[in-house]
Amino acid sequence: MDPTATPPELAARERLAHGLQQMVDEASHLLKDAQRAGGDQLNATRDKFETQLRRARAELGRLEDEAMYKARRAARNTDHAVHEHPYAAMAVAAGVGLLVGMLIARR
Repeated sequence: MDPTATPPELAARERLAHGLQQMVDEASHLLKDAQRAGGDQLNATRDKFETQLRRARAELGRLEDEAMYKARRAARNTDHAVHEHPYAAMAVAAGVGLLVGMLIARR
């Protein structure tokens, strides 16, 4: 898990994981029911599964929107910081480049 995740993010991940687990369980039941029963029970189980799938897709869409919002906000903050302190930004970039270069050269 991401140690920097906030409690709402963790709760959303847990809900998503739980929902996906329910879908897998429902799919398993769907296959078993298809083997045992006729079309009516199969249709009811398939409808439940499709409902859970729609909910999971909606949750994934919401999480994607939230991640995009946070990424854009971080990019704006970074852009602002670089414009406010250009020399410090160049020094940090040079230091990171030097460090990456040293790590690559070690191999």
